Amino acid sequence: MSDDLRDLYQEVILEHARKPRNHHALAVAGVRKAEGFNRLCGDRLHVYLDVQDGVIQDASFEGAGCAISTASASMMTQTVKGRSVGDVEALFRRFHTLVTDTAPAPADADVELGKLEVFAGVREFPARVKCASLAWHTLHAALKADGDAVVSTED
Repeated sequence: MSDDLRDLYQEVILEHARKPRNHHALAVAGVRKAEGFNRLCGDRLHVYLDVQDGVIQDASFEGAGCAISTASASMMTQTVKGRSVGDVEALFRRFHTLVTDTAPAPADADVELGKLEVFAGVREFPARVKCASLAWHTLHAALKADGDAVVSTED
C-alpha cells in the first residue's frame, strides 16, 4: 500500500470515527434490526434498516467500538441508503472480499465500493478485519431477520 493511500485510509477512518454518520436508532414501524458483538475486543453495535419495497430507505446504527468498527458502520449506513436489498447483498460480499482476500471475487468484481476502498488496508492487520466487518455482518443479519437478530464474532 502506498503512503498516500495509507494516509487517506487513516484520514477517512478517523473522520468517521470522530463524527459517525447515522449514529442513532431508527424509530419507524417495521424496522429491521440486528445486534453485533465482537468477542475479541468488545465492539458492540445495533444496525437498523427501514426497508420498503425491497429498497433500503434509511439505515443507522448505535453502539460503541474502536475507530475502525465505528467508521465502517458510519460509511456502511451512508452507502446502503437508497439501494435495493439485492445490491446491498452484493456490496456486502464485495466488502467482505476486500477486507479478507487479496483478489476480488469474480462474481462481485463489478460492484463499486467507492470510498469503502479505504478499508483494504485492514488486510494488513488480520486482527482488525473483524472490526471492519462487524457492521457488515450485522447488516446482513438485519436484512435476513424478521425480528431481532444477533451476530457474534468468534476468534
